[in-house]
Amino acid sequence: MNRSMTLLLIAVALAGYGLYAASYVPALLAGPVVPVLLIGFVLQAVFGLAAAFGTWRPRWWAAGAAILLGVCIAGTWLFEAFILGIVAYLSALAVAAVALIATLVIAAYLDRAGAKIAA
Repeated sequence: MNRSMTLLLIAVALAGYGLYAASYVPALLAGPVVPVLLIGFVLQAVFGLAAAFGTWRPRWWAAGAAILLGVCIAGTWLFEAFILGIVAYLSALAVAAVALIATLVIAAYLDRAGAKIAA
């Protein structure tokens, strides 16, 4: 698989996750609002779509947006587990760990791809 196809697949996956996170926002606004949870999902949607755009149109900040997305995913899951108690602790820790590992792998790939595109 060539580099441009991989970058396109990463961009589509990031955009898909951004839209997935954005789909939670209307439901969070319908009931009693937990501001931190709403902010977490809004930030996930914004950083997911920004990272997708930065990956699709190679930008120097795409890796940073992907890292911020991973941090927001991990933070939201840990907040849901340890503060709100609405998800199980071990599954939240597993999702946070997988999100951070996947984020670091994607960010490293985007950083390396960005350096080769700029050269």
